[in-house]
Amino acid sequence: MEAGIVGLPNVGKSTLFNALTSAGIASENYPFCTIEPNVGAVPVPDSRLDTIQSYIKTQKVIPAILQLVDIAGIVRGASEGEGLGNQFLTHIRNVDAILHVVRCFDDPDIIHVEGSVDPIRDIETIDTELMLADLQSVEQQIHKAQKNARTGDKDAKRKVEILQECHDRLAEGTPIRGLVYEDPASAKILRELQLLTSKRVLYVANVEEDDLLGEGELVKRVRERAAAEGGEVVAVCARLEAELAELDEADRAEMLESVGLTEPALASLARAAYKLLGLQSYFTAGEKEVRAWTIPVGATAPQAAGVIHTDFEKGFIRCETYSVDDLVALHTEKAIREAGKMRVEGKAYVMRDGDVCHFLFN
Repeated sequence: MEAGIVGLPNVGKSTLFNALTSAGIASENYPFCTIEPNVGAVPVPDSRLDTIQSYIKTQKVIPAILQLVDIAGIVRGASEGEGLGNQFLTHIRNVDAILHVVRCFDDPDIIHVEGSVDPIRDIETIDTELMLADLQSVEQQIHKAQKNARTGDKDAKRKVEILQECHDRLAEGTPIRGLVYEDPASAKILRELQLLTSKRVLYVANVEEDDLLGEGELVKRVRERAAAEGGEVVAVCARLEAELAELDEADRAEMLESVGLTEPALASLARAAYKLLGLQSYFTAGEKEVRAWTIPVGATAPQAAGVIHTDFEKGFIRCETYSVDDLVALHTEKAIREAGKMRVEGKAYVMRDGDVCHFLFN
């Protein structure tokens, strides 16, 4: 699953992406520096991996991975082809969630495409362009759906109703992400429409070094906006994070201490994006490796096993699992088993975040 980094030109998207992925892509101070979407794999920091490794000695530790796409800046009029236009909107359509970078600092040396710094205006510019693109898409789809509905197709009739509801929301200037259907069939239809504003959004407030906790007035306005939408905000100083990413572990720890942070803000961002995508981790542990595996929230034990290898899902017999807390309390898997804490779960078991598992398969 992928999260796309979006925003106006020159708000710090590529600097942030470089820091997250250490990919070293261009991030010069001019619009449209990023022409093609850049894709990178980002580790998701998880202290539970170190906890497991402290009790089960292993050769390597492998964290969960989040895939990020850096998408070039969207400008006013993008839905009508301005800037690099619909090419970018297509890239956004292909991701599962959006990290919306918003500039929350003043710097006369860094050009702002709108001429001044106003995070709410910038958010509304992006939202408007995405809603206009969605409105075009809905209007195109609704005619085809109405034609199919005339044949008496029940699914087509329901699709027309959903498209009309989407059209009404968009025409009012309301994104689709607030529209939720409890009925699985309706939810599936909405998902298959692939509307840009239906994607979940995490706002990334790009701040200066004197506001690392995001307590300034500009960030407060973004937090208020996000709260009204049921969203979240992570404050990040992209420039500082890029510097931290280039340091070795000792120098990084020293620099973090000097600015009053316990970990890079990117760690919080990666975890928040992981959660935004509806993902969770389970672990496997042995002599060769301790590893976090990525699964959707709600995945069953066979589905989780299938992430390791498809044969594990096809031939799934059972799963033996325990919690990291059990390992901390009892120190070894042998002691966990003897204490009756090693649970045996079947095909219907819904995985919990942080399960440590052994899969048995045919």
